[in-house]
Amino acid sequence: MTQWLTPAEQQQWRAWLAMNQLLPEALDRDLRAAFGIGLGEYEILVHLSESGEGRVRMADLAHATLASRSKLTHQVSRMERAGWVTRERCAEDARGQWALLTDAGWDLIRAAAPVHVTSVRRRLVDLLGPTDFAELGRLAEKVAGPLRDLPSISPPIGTD
Repeated sequence: MTQWLTPAEQQQWRAWLAMNQLLPEALDRDLRAAFGIGLGEYEILVHLSESGEGRVRMADLAHATLASRSKLTHQVSRMERAGWVTRERCAEDARGQWALLTDAGWDLIRAAAPVHVTSVRRRLVDLLGPTDFAELGRLAEKVAGPLRDLPSISPPIGTD
């Protein structure tokens, strides 16, 4: 028997849905207005810049950004045309490829990071304050942790 959401739970669920859609859209708009890049492209630049060498295997980058390999390939292709990244074959695995940050990509991430962090602070961190933001992070990990362990193609709930 289905346990329906209470009116309060329904309101909280819908507030989460709204935040989950509106916040990334606002962060994306801020990046596009300032630098002409979207949040997804920014995230790729972040992972590449944090790798130490400015390069990450495409399969690992797809996993880190929670993107399908197909979506990541399209994003990286656009970024390659813009001159922010390049790709090269992986010597250890002939099928694998590295995504590499170019000098232009390094320049872009260095310029965009302060703007993005300011946007995140203004639109989320400072609104919640330290205690609520820490709680949000704890709760988000409580939900995201088990979801990360699901196979990429899992049957939906209720289809047994």
